[in-house]
Amino acid sequence: MKRETGRMMAAWALALALSLSTARNAQAQAAKNPYPSMAPIEKYLMDRDAEMTLARSAAPPSISRDATVVILGKNGYETAVEGTNGFVCIVERGWMNSFNSPEFWSPKTRGAECFNPPASRTAVPYTYFRTKLVLAGRSIAEIKESIKTAMERKELPALEAGAMCYMMSKDAYLNDGGGHNMAHLMFYTPLMDGAVWGANPIDDSNHVSFKFPNSPIFLTPQFLGDPEPMDIFVVPTGVWSDGSLDRT
Repeated sequence: MKRETGRMMAAWALALALSLSTARNAQAQAAKNPYPSMAPIEKYLMDRDAEMTLARSAAPPSISRDATVVILGKNGYETAVEGTNGFVCIVERGWMNSFNSPEFWSPKTRGAECFNPPASRTAVPYTYFRTKLVLAGRSIAEIKESIKTAMERKELPALEAGAMCYMMSKDAYLNDGGGHNMAHLMFYTPLMDGAVWGANPIDDSNHVSFKFPNSPIFLTPQFLGDPEPMDIFVVPTGVWSDGSLDRT
């Protein structure tokens, strides 16, 4: 009887140890990859008016009040307000990060952006295209391949000179790293090796930027030819779209 009890206790101890080990491994994996797959679409959607307000807050009112505003619906982006100045204000989601970003599927991301006319014509279509593929349930590999095919067939435009974007919203949420939401402008250029620009090829833990030593400027690896053939230079403005100081 004692031997039988001992064997049972040993089996329970082993089962408990295996259970704890499995739990620890699961926790470690979750910490390493907190967003392993797409969440339900409802997690990415916003109240219509709130999304319009957030989108407009990306740029100073002198620009955003006359811009086209688009919002995310269950079938993709749709025009909420037709503008008159050629700018497009939009709130991008996590799937506009680089494909290797751990926050690609994050339902928290709310990147408020206001694109100037050249970027509206030649950069925003990539946002629409990625989003359409995401909402169709495509995998990351399938999305990348579809973008490559669309570019080869000239179904996506070549980057136009002068393309840039305002990201000056106080209320945007870009990543989980903390201290992440900095008022800035983004300038789009054709893809080149970062070393040609003088960028330090060391990526940070959130895949946010390649830095220029002793400079406030960043080179973001959002695209970098994987597969979209464009670079984005990030230049801090020091002020938010409402004119208040950015103290981040």
